Amino acid sequence: MILYVLVAFSMSFIAVYGNPLDQPLPLNSDFWEKKSQYYSHGESSEQDVRLAEEIVVERLRTNDDKKAQRLEAQLELIAPVVDQAERKWTQLADLEHLNFTAIEWEIENELPEPNDRTWRKGRGRGARGLPAFLGNAVKLFDLKQVVKELETSVMTSVSCSACKAGVGLLQHYVDSGKSTDEIVHAATKLCMSLKIESRRVCEGIILAMAEEVVFVLSRLILTADEICGFVIGDVCAIPYNPYHDWEVALPPIPKPALISQQIPNGGVAAQPLKVLHLSDTHFDPYYHEGSTANCNEPLCCRLTDGIPDSPTNGAGRWGDYRKCDTPRHTIESMLQHIANYHQDIDFIIWTGDLPPHDVWNQTRNDNLYVLRETVRQLTYYFPNARIFPALGNHESAPVNSFPPPNIEATHTMDWLYDELDLLWRRWLPDSTSPTVRKGAFYSVLVSPGFRMLSLNMNYCNNKNWWLLLNSTDPAQELQWLVYELQSAELKGEKVHILGHIPPGHSDCLKVWSHNYYRIVNRYEATIAGQFFGHTHFDEYEVFYDEVYRGRASSIAYIGPSVTPYYGLNPGYRIYHVDGNYAGTSRMVVDHETWIMDLQEANRHNVDSPRWYRLYTAREAFRMPSLTPQDWDHLVHRMTYDDNLFQTYYKYYWKASPVRPSCDADCKKRLLCDLKSGRSNDRKLTCQEIEERIDSTKKSSSWKTWLFNGVSVLALGFTLPHLPALFG
Repeated sequence: MILYVLVAFSMSFIAVYGNPLDQPLPLNSDFWEKKSQYYSHGESSEQDVRLAEEIVVERLRTNDDKKAQRLEAQLELIAPVVDQAERKWTQLADLEHLNFTAIEWEIENELPEPNDRTWRKGRGRGARGLPAFLGNAVKLFDLKQVVKELETSVMTSVSCSACKAGVGLLQHYVDSGKSTDEIVHAATKLCMSLKIESRRVCEGIILAMAEEVVFVLSRLILTADEICGFVIGDVCAIPYNPYHDWEVALPPIPKPALISQQIPNGGVAAQPLKVLHLSDTHFDPYYHEGSTANCNEPLCCRLTDGIPDSPTNGAGRWGDYRKCDTPRHTIESMLQHIANYHQDIDFIIWTGDLPPHDVWNQTRNDNLYVLRETVRQLTYYFPNARIFPALGNHESAPVNSFPPPNIEATHTMDWLYDELDLLWRRWLPDSTSPTVRKGAFYSVLVSPGFRMLSLNMNYCNNKNWWLLLNSTDPAQELQWLVYELQSAELKGEKVHILGHIPPGHSDCLKVWSHNYYRIVNRYEATIAGQFFGHTHFDEYEVFYDEVYRGRASSIAYIGPSVTPYYGLNPGYRIYHVDGNYAGTSRMVVDHETWIMDLQEANRHNVDSPRWYRLYTAREAFRMPSLTPQDWDHLVHRMTYDDNLFQTYYKYYWKASPVRPSCDADCKKRLLCDLKSGRSNDRKLTCQEIEERIDSTKKSSSWKTWLFNGVSVLALGFTLPHLPALFG
């Protein structure tokens, strides 16, 4: 690490001042005179040769001495910087050596109490500066960056280091025999001192999470490195742990030979099914028009946030691009529009996340109220529709808390799963009750030859602390999935899978995601579609053959959110699915995204906002069909066609006018997301994309364009034929 810092500093020094080691050295005063005499002789005597050798030796010695002196002076100049960097990196690499005992003493004795009146005046230790040991520890981390990464789920080593320090401190408190109340008290003081959130957010979220976190940590034998590697993923250098290394058993039945299937583009016999996809409504019962929309908390636009000085800082009538969730009348406007405009919907898929983002302020009763209200709304506007729901990570209180069935009864999920069974039963058959009550997943035969499987993706959620105790196929959900898919394969059924968290997203545990990927690969001839939510963006994930990594084998659609949280327009998705005829593929033949222009609706203060079709996939991206291969080709086309990528980026943000610009690094990340059906595998899946973007950026000549275009055309011809070529 010292060498790295030294090289980096030297390069910047050289760039500004030039390399002092390359500058000419002063020679002895008689050097050129002696050299002139030597070359003036017609012949070289022994004495001349000896004299020349002495001159050369003297010059080399002088050079070496001067170089050594200058290098020594340069090292002395940067020594303080190197020493400081060395200390910082050593601490970061060796966080277990943080003096947690000293930090604990400072938290208890030198930080003000949460009810200290100095907090209300903006003073206190947090405003003046932190005590020594705590201050030195915090200097190692960029807390603003950590908070941003937690919000976006795009983790780096910054969050990894902060995680190790935080978990290490928590483990110290638990191992010291501190009570839950004492840990809550210390954590609240620390949260407020570091100004991570407001007092009520600090107190609320810590109190909500404390019991289960202490319960889990007191029963773990994992180190902070292992815990953070488990939670954050590859960027945290996951240590091997046999407790979290498991594999779902697949039946000893060979994978059927793949048969190329033509997707019909029209015709009466191929009339497609029309499917509505709703996701991430995040209904806020307390949304208040005109309240402060740019508060300093994770969720705004409520009366408790106050009334702003300027009307421009107030929450809009139909929602807001700032950190605000969905008003009741916006959801009802959308549902009424859908009921009027899409009367030919065959069924609805509904992929969860119903409560708002005030996770520090929620109770079980609050979340059950939102769940019941949402079911009431759907039943009112679609009284005769078939609805297939899936569970989101926000439905539990506290958020992300989904203990598997093997956890002790005091922490059971019966309060939520029993209610889901009761409410979902209006759309689902009685046969789904046992698995819904066990783990909130189920299997339903939609029609002869067509099955729907709904998964509880919270059993892959890396923010679900209960999985630290045992992540091995929670609730045996994946083994159940294998059984259902094998049964469907034997019966010749086509299957759609729906859930909330996309399996390739960084929020999904690596071991769970990789097992799911194996299952999808094995049953690719049976799985006709996958549908998820969670990200709030309009995107997708491609799955690839595990033997031939270049062949796209399946596609997972990620539907846009209803909530504008945050910076988005509200939206929903309509899929056109291969219809009812002999040999139907049940694949998506096209899809369209519909939105409400939030800026337009709020600016004109309309009584009935306009919902309109933003785009259709095949038309917008010039795709012949929506096979996995077509979606894979689109990724490759976007690497060199920036206009096409900007079109995708606009729709990714649902045409939001406040979307940020997207540079080369942003483009790499988004295109990599599209190829990442398997989480924490970006090093393997993204290298080619990153190299193509870098090479395209370096050269925009017509030769590069032509080469890339021909390459993609070649891919389009070759990939579909590979299974036949390899038998």
